[in-house]
Amino acid sequence: MDNLWIYALGLVAQGLFSARMLVQWIRSEKAHTVVNPTLFWVLSLAASLIFFLYGWLRGDFALMLGQVIGYLAYVWNLGAKGIWQKLGRWRIPVVVLLLAVPAAAAVGIVRNWDSVSQTLFHNDAIPLWLLWFGIVGQVIFSIRFIYQTVYSARRGESTLPAGFWIISTIGAVLILSYGILRHDPVVILAQSFGLITYIRNLMLLRK
Repeated sequence: MDNLWIYALGLVAQGLFSARMLVQWIRSEKAHTVVNPTLFWVLSLAASLIFFLYGWLRGDFALMLGQVIGYLAYVWNLGAKGIWQKLGRWRIPVVVLLLAVPAAAAVGIVRNWDSVSQTLFHNDAIPLWLLWFGIVGQVIFSIRFIYQTVYSARRGESTLPAGFWIISTIGAVLILSYGILRHDPVVILAQSFGLITYIRNLMLLRK
């Protein structure tokens, strides 16, 4: 029963991740080119928070790591989209709160490092070699947001370049393989759908 609600939490997160891709995909198809809707980043931010919690409950460091870099990129892109400016006097409190969440998580992990490391790095359900395989996949998958943020910052606007989709495809294949080896239905379902949208966006860019 405990696993069921944990999986349900993961499915909610992946449902939001899938929704962001669906929104981006539909709008891109209508525009006949790759577009970058604000809702993509709003859904990403909400999903990232929930999926980090899912990774924690699953004792899966690889999944947690993948959310950290992405989360900060989501906050930056929403800023580049002008969302925070629209909040007026609430802008600073909201941004501080959003940035405080990963900071608080990091402090909590450091203060309880012995028990946390035992749970995350000595988990009988995840062999060490598989954990590192997942970490590599998540790092590659997360690099797409570092690339996207740097690329966008240089252009002065939030955008989704071809490199973002190429790295997404490579990372998704690795994480899908990790999900299959981990027998994680949430990861398998999410990355299978993700691969379709990544490849389709590359096709639109090629046109």
